[in-house]
Amino acid sequence: MASHIERRKFLATLGGAAVAWPLAARAQQPAIPVVGFLRTTLTDVPHYVTAFRQGLKEAGFVEGQNVAIEFRSAEGQSDQLPALAADLVRRQVALIVGHTPSALAAKAATTTVPIVFVTGGDPVRLGLVASINRPGSNATGISFITAELGAKQLGLLRELRPGAVRIAVLVDPKWPITERFVSEVRAAASGVGQQLIVLSVSSDREIETAFTTLVQREAGALHAGIGAFISSQRERIVALAARHRIPAIYNVREAVAAGGLMSYAPSITDAYRQAGIYAGRILKGEKPAELPVMRPTKFDLVINLTTAKALGLDVPDRVLALADEVIE
Repeated sequence: MASHIERRKFLATLGGAAVAWPLAARAQQPAIPVVGFLRTTLTDVPHYVTAFRQGLKEAGFVEGQNVAIEFRSAEGQSDQLPALAADLVRRQVALIVGHTPSALAAKAATTTVPIVFVTGGDPVRLGLVASINRPGSNATGISFITAELGAKQLGLLRELRPGAVRIAVLVDPKWPITERFVSEVRAAASGVGQQLIVLSVSSDREIETAFTTLVQREAGALHAGIGAFISSQRERIVALAARHRIPAIYNVREAVAAGGLMSYAPSITDAYRQAGIYAGRILKGEKPAELPVMRPTKFDLVINLTTAKALGLDVPDRVLALADEVIE
């Protein structure tokens, strides 16, 4: 019995010590900074997270040692982003990292917490920064302008399917730069006498419907579109394009690795690595206002020859010569 009482006394004093210890330890050891990582979806982008951690490491920060990362996902519901951004601000994170809609939500939630964005839009036009070279406020990051890429991507599709009069394009109506992207692609298509069939997709069911429509309307090729929802559904879109035998171009290499025909885009994975480096520089005390928005310098053309053969397409030698990667 005595030993039982002794044990309880010992545990009680240990409990007291446990309360006292963290306070003493905290006085000696500054709390490690917390980075908020906010996106519409997270499950489909583990490679972006890995790249971001790599960038942080290059800047001298290792998760769990001298930095913590709090992940927040809107689970595909972009209207949840403002509440999630506000919660990160309340938790006094050191900075917030995110794609276009989450950066816009963060910018609306705080004028003081630094924001590092990875966007396919023009950050000046989006209101994230005052200028590319001198952002001037609490946000900076990486911009790989996808709206302007549309014309080049259509040109590549035309090389593989020269007779296609109608081109279908999938768009996510909720994505902030969709309107700009559509107007760029529409101008490029009409310039060479092609018609654009714009198909809105923001749910699983709408993807199936879009493919039924593009087949009925005799689209000769497909631009798979831009945005987080479309990117998260890439394997499904690739499978439907194969089933309906429609040549398609994508904005991410991962779609081609999954069996898509081709992609032409900067490396978004590398953009997240750069975002990690910028996050590290800000954690060390640099100001977002003074860090110029970075632009990608390298654009990769990836072609899946197995898919081209399955679609009965001949890839011209001049296009193969341009390819940075050929999957066979």
